[in-house]
Amino acid sequence: MRALYQERGWRVLVAALLVLTAMAGTVGWTLEKGQMPLTGPPPGITAWRADRVSGVVGNLDGAPVSLRYEANARALRLEHSEQRVRSVNPTVPPAGRARARELAARYSALLTPGRQILAFDPRGRGQLAEVHGDLGRARHVSVIVPGSDNGLSTFDRSRDAYSTPSGMARSLHRAAGNGIAVIAWVGYTTPTGLGPDAATARLAAAGAPRLNRFVTALPTVDGAPRPVVFCHSNGSVVCGLAASGLAASELVVLGSPGLWADSVADLRTRARVWAARDDSDWIRKVPNVEFLGLGHGRDPVDPSFGALRVPTGQVEGHTGYFAPNTESLRAFAEIATGSGTVTGRPPTDREAS
Repeated sequence: MRALYQERGWRVLVAALLVLTAMAGTVGWTLEKGQMPLTGPPPGITAWRADRVSGVVGNLDGAPVSLRYEANARALRLEHSEQRVRSVNPTVPPAGRARARELAARYSALLTPGRQILAFDPRGRGQLAEVHGDLGRARHVSVIVPGSDNGLSTFDRSRDAYSTPSGMARSLHRAAGNGIAVIAWVGYTTPTGLGPDAATARLAAAGAPRLNRFVTALPTVDGAPRPVVFCHSNGSVVCGLAASGLAASELVVLGSPGLWADSVADLRTRARVWAARDDSDWIRKVPNVEFLGLGHGRDPVDPSFGALRVPTGQVEGHTGYFAPNTESLRAFAEIATGSGTVTGRPPTDREAS
């Protein structure tokens, strides 16, 4: 036990030194590399408000699901057409034409029949929400909030599929079976790499109210529980800041650098809180401190935090929690449906070290 506290003390000291170094010598880099988070509704909302169908507003949180799917399909078709034209425009620089071809391919993939795009914003690196399952009739709804380096270009891919937002949602939907809808939500500006945006809560703070609005407006079947929200990596920072207003029944954080809280009680949430982190996950080496705005606070698998522990057998690395045949995926499916035997328990000091 004493050795554990000594190790944590060194982590805090090292983190503080790193922060001071960053403040002393890299302030310009921090300012130059920081992204501007997207705020407010996507472009075109004014037009959608004026374009009423059957007396309801168009592509907005709370609008009928079928209308939102159709609205976003139209927006995707428009963007796809514009990027195809741009990709062969000789007045566009080669790099711009190459980017246009990439975007056209991404939009084409999202327009594949059967895909259900609940939200779409082409600004910046692109933001999306995709539904797996029948959202209008599902007895259980889960939302997955991913971490850094996620946007239009990384929303789904065949390589390392279970590390992508779409792949995580698809895997959970398959594991949980019928009666559930799972939403991959990239509705905030995610950090890129391990730079200053990942070390602070600036982008997460901008994303937290968007997550709250999104979850609150989801349709629910009469008598169904509130949604279950899964938060991976930096996405857990968003969830931690949103927790007090998040309309969730269960809050599950995995591979988390911290929630900007010292305990479950500090989150001020009505949701039951779970935490997962495997020994093979590099995030365990990140110092769990908050110092002058850098860092995200206590490790949620720390026994003193008070979260229930999710088993992580067979998990490999930081992005392996939704991979098939892992204990974590089986536990996630049980938590998502409320039908399993996983009861959770606070982790021991040995497990959290």
